[in-house]
Amino acid sequence: MIQIAIRLALLALLILWSFILLRPFISILVWSAVLAVALYPAYNWLSERLGHRPGVAAVAVTLVVLAVFLGPAAWLGLGLVEGLRNISDQLTSGDLTIPAPPDAVNDWPVIGATLFKFWKMASVNLEAALRELAPHLKPLAGPVLAIAGSAGTGTLKFLASVVISGFLFPYGPRLVAASKRALARIVPERSESFVALAGATIRTVLQGVIGIAALQAMLAGIVLKIAGVPNAGALAFGILVLGIVQIGSLPILLPVIIWIWTAKDVGTAVLITIFLVLVGLSDNALKPLLMGRGLSTPVLVIFIGVLGGTLAHGIVGLFIGPVILAVAWELMMAWIGEDRLDANSPGEATAEKARSSAENLSKAPLT
Repeated sequence: MIQIAIRLALLALLILWSFILLRPFISILVWSAVLAVALYPAYNWLSERLGHRPGVAAVAVTLVVLAVFLGPAAWLGLGLVEGLRNISDQLTSGDLTIPAPPDAVNDWPVIGATLFKFWKMASVNLEAALRELAPHLKPLAGPVLAIAGSAGTGTLKFLASVVISGFLFPYGPRLVAASKRALARIVPERSESFVALAGATIRTVLQGVIGIAALQAMLAGIVLKIAGVPNAGALAFGILVLGIVQIGSLPILLPVIIWIWTAKDVGTAVLITIFLVLVGLSDNALKPLLMGRGLSTPVLVIFIGVLGGTLAHGIVGLFIGPVILAVAWELMMAWIGEDRLDANSPGEATAEKARSSAENLSKAPLT
């Protein structure tokens, strides 16, 4: 017993020490694995077209992802920091002004009178409006400051994750086989279907949730920048966050459109409004193409993943959180569902598990 206790203590110490050493890199490694799983079909397709040259295909996919990231995505992050800095400077100097609301706002149903009153107060006495709004905005101050403060390190983490994911592509089949063997020690009968379900969930969330939100934010940011909307980068980042949590871009685009109609001429306002409406509706056209049957993970799970990931890992956690929590949710639901089938009808459960496993493997094979 003493020898067993000593061995367990040494093993626990080794695991704890390893965790302490890897903790600063956990978000990088997890995001690298997520990118590798999501982009593996593109890498595999390119490798076959290049005559089964995995190294060349891995480098090509990595360079494309880096180009996308260093272009619009980097502009989005820098625009957020610049926008927050401008707002802070204007608040400090007292130069921040809010235009008066249009009279038509007062006629809106339900919220019209309240919104018009608050907007009118903000245009006349911004300090009083901020004091009234402060208790409601105080809970959001921490996450916003965390996102802004981690923008620089988050950029470096993204770059490192993309590079590491490029090294993971050629080892995809072996890593999947190792994951199945490791999972088989925990759930021997379900390792195949669980690995396939995890891969399918990662691709669905990354492409259908984060990918669409990022594309919508970049398009909106470009239109807002061209239109001369102040703090376009910060507004685009807000659209990104609202898109990830499945709220949509309307809460940001609607006030922007109202401001454009008060600040621009009619022809310019009509043109910009058309572009912004198309951007706002783009997710309705892209989600059926990228998400297939749709995402069964509840919106609340995605929302908690966004908040928890941001608080835990900064700006990188904004993307990691919903992916990891969605995978955990789907695996838990699959586990609970199969346990219910086992309890109700053992023979039917075996057939249903076989059908589910085959369907998941055919939908999103990892190798």
